[in-house]
Amino acid sequence: MRRFLAAACLVTLFPLSAVAQEASAKMVGPDGKELGAVAITQTKSGMLSISVDMNGLPPGVHGFHIHTTGKCEGPTFESAGGHLAGGKAHGVNAENGPHPGDFPNVNVAPDGTLKVEFFTDRLSLGEGENALLDADGASVMLHEGPDDYATDPSGHSGGRIACGVIAQAT
Repeated sequence: MRRFLAAACLVTLFPLSAVAQEASAKMVGPDGKELGAVAITQTKSGMLSISVDMNGLPPGVHGFHIHTTGKCEGPTFESAGGHLAGGKAHGVNAENGPHPGDFPNVNVAPDGTLKVEFFTDRLSLGEGENALLDADGASVMLHEGPDDYATDPSGHSGGRIACGVIAQAT
């Protein structure tokens, strides 16, 4: 790693191999049963692509968030902490929102499958304030109900029904 001062700002250069390019999370239910996976990829534009492929879920609309800690201890997944807030209020309808870890609601199909892709520039894999692969990690969470996009801290999205620890892909 090399550091230098350029145009009155500190720039840190990391060798390409030092910055994670891909991460993933194996999603599990409260009973520990595997429900699918989430793949996270750093795009060439700098945004993260977050692809969700899950099954065995209750049909309907559910809140989907990134939580602050990389632990998924069932059955309640409280070990994952709260939403990755980054000093913001919860939801796109909040004046100082949204949290970096807030995403649109997802709709699980009648057969219990969920396939969706998001893009975000509010998170990073391994650098900065909202890094997913920091010292205590982060987790992906699916909630039992829809997010109302406003109520702090969780949008009244209900209990936690699936969780996955985000880890660097090998």
